[in-house]
Order: sequence, then structure tokens, then C-alpha cells
Amino acid sequence: MSSRNTVVRSLHDLGAAAWFGGSLMGAVGVNGAAAAVHDSQDRVRTAAIGWAKWAPVSAVAIGAHLLGGASILYANRGRARHQSGVTANTAIKAGLTGAALGATVYSGILGARTAKGSEVSADGATDPSASTPDDVAGAQRQLRYLQWALPALTGTLVILGAQQGEQQRPTQVLAGVGDKLARRAQA
Repeated sequence: MSSRNTVVRSLHDLGAAAWFGGSLMGAVGVNGAAAAVHDSQDRVRTAAIGWAKWAPVSAVAIGAHLLGGASILYANRGRARHQSGVTANTAIKAGLTGAALGATVYSGILGARTAKGSEVSADGATDPSASTPDDVAGAQRQLRYLQWALPALTGTLVILGAQQGEQQRPTQVLAGVGDKLARRAQA
């Protein structure tokens, strides 16, 4: 059996990159452009249209990241169990992936709420005006924070993936397995 996992690593990394890049571009580009729309009644609608067009691509990217990540973990299950540092990285990355998934789903729910009120006046996609109805304004205020939480979470996933790549260097594997064995012997 091949010791290479190029396809699943590519799925994992490209999925994470698209998830991160799409969330960051959406916060800056889609929401920023919506705030610049002249008619305040078109701002929420404009953002909703942009995010709706991105949603299928985002879903594929997230699926690719999850499939790639699960496949990499399966292929490296021995290292994840026996190499010092890999277990912690994997656990933290799994927790952050869950948080990013939750934030993505919740953003979608809030986005759908704002889209239902898309014919309302607003200062921007995530900025209500004084005349924005309370339910839409509440969703917008939550989205204002989530639009930055998502790139922070997914960017951290990219960084942890890079760290995992570094942990596969032969010297790191040897040192990590040695550290774990030494701790087990002391216990």
C-alpha cells in the first residue's frame, strides 16, 4: 500500500483554504459591498444574494476538508496515538473544526433570517439602521461577530494543519514517539 496520501491531503488543505478564504472574502467583500449599495433597502438583499451564491461552493469545500481530514487521521492513526504533540494537535483541531462547523451553520440560519427581511432599510449586511426591524437587527448584530469568528477559526485550522505537516518530519516523529514512551515509562 502506498504511504502517500496526496489526494486526501489536497482535499483537506484545499477545502480548508476555500472555507477560510470564502469566509474572509465574504466578510470583507460581500458584506463590504452591500454596505456601499446606494439604496439602503437593497443592502441586506445584496449581501443575501452574494452569500447564497457562495453557499454551495462553501458546502463542497467543507465536505472536502472533512473527508480529507478524516482520511488523513485514519492513515495516521498510529502517529496520532503514539507521537507526543500529535494527539493534542488533533484534539484541538477537531474541537475547532466543530466550532467552525457550528459557526457556519448558525451564520447560515441568521443569514436566512436577514434574507427574509431583505426589503428592510439597513446600514449594511451586518449593520442595522434605526428603522431595521428588531428581529433582522438582532440577526445582523450576531452576524457582525460571526463574520470575523469564521475566518479566525478556519485560519487556525490551516495553521494547525501546517503544524501537523511539520510533525511528520522524521526527526519530529522520532522525538515525539520517544517523548511519549518516556512519559509512559515514568507513569
